[in-house]
Formats: sequence, C-alpha cells, structure tokens
Amino acid sequence: MEADRWDVTPEEAARIQVELRERLVLEPPPGFAPRSIGGADISFERAGDTAYAGVVVIGLDTLETVDQATATAELTFPYVPGYLSFRELPAIARAWERLERKPDVLVFDGQGTAHPRRFGVACHGGLLLDVPSIGCAKSILVGRHGPLAEERGATAEMVHRGEVVGMAVRTRAGVNPVYVSPGHRMDLATAVDLVLRVSPRYREPETTRRSHRLVNDLRRALEAEKSTRT
Repeated sequence: MEADRWDVTPEEAARIQVELRERLVLEPPPGFAPRSIGGADISFERAGDTAYAGVVVIGLDTLETVDQATATAELTFPYVPGYLSFRELPAIARAWERLERKPDVLVFDGQGTAHPRRFGVACHGGLLLDVPSIGCAKSILVGRHGPLAEERGATAEMVHRGEVVGMAVRTRAGVNPVYVSPGHRMDLATAVDLVLRVSPRYREPETTRRSHRLVNDLRRALEAEKSTRT
C-alpha cells in the first residue's frame, strides 16, 4: 500500500490508514539528536478548492527560522474528521520538496497516534516524507486525560480504549494544554520534550505559529492577486 494515494473514498481511506499503520516505527532513529525542527500547516481557500501549504524550519538551539517553503494544490478529498491527511498532505508534500534545508523532525498541526485508527496526519505525513514526525493538536480527537497541573511542563496521559495514545501538555502556565502524540519514527516522551523546547512563550509551539502565519500570508496574497484579475 502506497502512502501517496489521494484519489480515494473515505471508506478506502480508512483501509489505507489501517494498512499503513503497520509500517509505523514508534521510536526515534538510533542516536537521534535533532538540530532543526519543522512545522507544517495548511490553509484553505474561503470560496474555492485550493489548499495553501507551508513548512517552516527552525534551529532547535536558536529558535531562528532557517528555511521555509510554500505550495498550493487542488483539493480532491472532502472534509471528514479523521481523514485530514488525504486532504492536506498533497499540498504539504509539495512544500516539503521545495525546502533547501529539510528539518530533522517535523511537527504537524494535528494528531499522530491519538486517532481512532492510530494513524493521524502526523503518522501519514512522517511515513510519506520519511521523517521523524510529531502530532501537536489544539483539541482532542480521541481519548481522555486526568487532572493536569497548572504549571508549564505539566503532562497527563491521554487514554483511548485502554491504550495511551498521547499526552496533554501544558506549554504555558494557566492556559489550555496542547495534545501531543508520536507520528512516525518517534516516541511519546521525545515528542513531548521537543514540543516543550519549541514552546518558550505561547500555547502553540513556534513550529505551528510560524507555519500558520506563513500559509495565511500566502492565501491572502494569492486571493488578492486573483481578485485583481477578475
């Protein structure tokens, strides 16, 4: 089963997720010591069928942006919760190929294993791009967690059907947590550590904040250009 099949129905997509899940590696590569980390995000045309994608690469020591790339793609898959990778990854993969400096690990604004079939966009994207990957979501798709202390760095396991699928992580004292889960070539502890390292001030990690800003700037610029031609 190939990881880049997009012309499918939701029923076919579910089968692909289950089959590809068997190829996941839920531990980092031997000697994993990343020096850069990327963030991938996507924005959608307000009244059309275009996806705007961006990937930002940040140095882990300095938290400075060292590269970024954008791309667009036509949407071919409907919005269906649990299947976002089939809608988002075609454009993200194009942006990834345009990077001059690929990151050592990539954070997706979505789920990894904290997913009904344990195969969220971070799992699919990591497998497709062959990069260690992390899901860092703003809301829960599956699972529940217990009490979470208020201080920055507090964590609580997210459990679904008796299985730990991710971690609620407080990246800023007194604000809502984010929900971290491994994607591909990643484990939960390393994922949590890396998300905290790139979240020095805000709830969302810098990987998400910067890639989100990048794709929205792209969308606004291209939509403005389109409106001047009509």
